[in-house]
Amino acid sequence: MIRVGHVDIAHPFLQAAMSGYSDLPMRRISRSMGAAYAINEVVLERSVLHEGDWQQQLLDVPADDHPVAAQLMGSEPALFGPAARKLADAGYDVIDINFGCPASRVLKRCRGGFLLGEPETALAIVREVIQAVGADKPVTLKMRRGIDDSVESERGFFTIIEGAWRAGVSAVTVHGRTVEQRYRGPSQWSFLRRVKQVAGARVIFGSGDLMTADDCVRMLGETGVDGVTIARGSLGNPWIFRDCLALSAGEAQPPRPSLEEQGVVLARHYAEACAHYGRERAGKIMVRVSVRYARLHPRRRALSVALQRVKTADDFEAALSEWYGIEAGAAAGLAAGT
Repeated sequence: MIRVGHVDIAHPFLQAAMSGYSDLPMRRISRSMGAAYAINEVVLERSVLHEGDWQQQLLDVPADDHPVAAQLMGSEPALFGPAARKLADAGYDVIDINFGCPASRVLKRCRGGFLLGEPETALAIVREVIQAVGADKPVTLKMRRGIDDSVESERGFFTIIEGAWRAGVSAVTVHGRTVEQRYRGPSQWSFLRRVKQVAGARVIFGSGDLMTADDCVRMLGETGVDGVTIARGSLGNPWIFRDCLALSAGEAQPPRPSLEEQGVVLARHYAEACAHYGRERAGKIMVRVSVRYARLHPRRRALSVALQRVKTADDFEAALSEWYGIEAGAAAGLAAGT
């Protein structure tokens, strides 16, 4: 059991926030496979405050989606407090602040990982969120180990994390790559070990190079972090949570999911997307999602090419039938019944 503020998390294998992926359908599938905690895909502080259908969808937190965190990103400290309060009132259990995104479009707008080079602004954001929701919701951070490998960058990292602890942050997720690295090169797990040693009893989650269940269990053992947030390793592979639980219990890793198991879970994911977005939009969204699932298919390359031709819900249901043996009619009925 891990405690983040007053929120209990049953075990250390957590679903990370991923833009375009960790929506409610993905979180439900991950939870069904054993994920103990999930983080919604990152949202801009200003977007939370704008009225619209998308906002209403974001603010709908169903009873089966707990514990769950909302992850905020932006550049204007004054907007973070009202946005955090709105998400807290909607029912999110934790408010997470993103200081780690390395995407160029994010950095150009002085958001995400850019703020690791601006400790004063970063800590102003932390204080705004703590002031707005800290009395009733835990606040957490997502960070990379710095902008780059310079001494100045590392100094900025520790300035932010130590200031955040003093302000009342309940946990910090640390990705072992720099912002400059993006997703290239190895994640420095040795840095995670150093951070955990400095943190002591404070909760630290690790991230980076967690592509298999063995990776996740090894990170816990090698770094001493309290938990791992699984990102790319869970895309199209929700079974990674089941496998982590087995390995951490000293059991043999379960066998690779059969083609039938893959098809059933992918069809369930599609049904959840239909319920959440409507059938036509779900069909389009499932193209990028199913390409990730295709990595486990015995004919993954051919399937990936075929999925690129999918344009509609009818196309997607036909692909389920052809490649997984899930009849189009059954998939459509599953979608209609959600």
